[in-house]
Amino acid sequence: MSEFTRGMALLGGGFRYWRRRPRLMALGLIPAAIVALFLLSGLIALGFFLPGITVGLTPFADGWPGLWASVIRIAVGTALIGAALVVVAISFTALTLLLGEPFYDRIWRAVEVELGDPPPPADGGFWQSVVDGARLVVRGIGAALIAALLGLVPVVGGALATVAAVVLTGLLLADELSSRALSARGLDARARRDLRRRRRALVLGFGVATQLCFMVPGGAVASMSAAVAGSTLLARELVGAQEPVAPGG
Repeated sequence: MSEFTRGMALLGGGFRYWRRRPRLMALGLIPAAIVALFLLSGLIALGFFLPGITVGLTPFADGWPGLWASVIRIAVGTALIGAALVVVAISFTALTLLLGEPFYDRIWRAVEVELGDPPPPADGGFWQSVVDGARLVVRGIGAALIAALLGLVPVVGGALATVAAVVLTGLLLADELSSRALSARGLDARARRDLRRRRRALVLGFGVATQLCFMVPGGAVASMSAAVAGSTLLARELVGAQEPVAPGG
């Protein structure tokens, strides 16, 4: 099994905890649903005002022939939607982890205990979660800008922006979700970054699988608990844990 597909399978391992600990996993639906409704309202508002926004951003196209004005405005609209989806995905993760800290902490701990030799509880608490969430959102905005710029490329911009958004957002999600289990093992930000760099394909596989689940309508809510559980499996894989961390359990 390649590193990338194994990373994707680790998310599947997280979903299997629905069978093992259904009540615990169900607790993670509550904060995810609250945040998802809030962000969905923002996306609906963006869609409603998008035509006016694209016209306002492209006044230079007012005198262009109708076809070319439509092409540039469609490209700008596509870029804005792509960037918004990146920001929403990152904001969803950051806000949900912050709001659901007690629930996701219990999920993470349950996975560690089941697999054996769990690390001590992670330090930091609420305010560390705020700092981590803010850092994730800032990095997500950077990824959104890259996706938006790629979306402006004629003809293939939409496809390029989509691929870039999935890859960049996937890496950020894997980074944030696995930080709890890695930090509890005494690894600082630099050490965590080095670990992920050495197993980049594994991390990317998990992150892309998570992001693709988040892109399905309702998938972000349904997948969040599994993503937390799967990211614990990912962290143990990264540190080379000797305990059984096979995705199938």
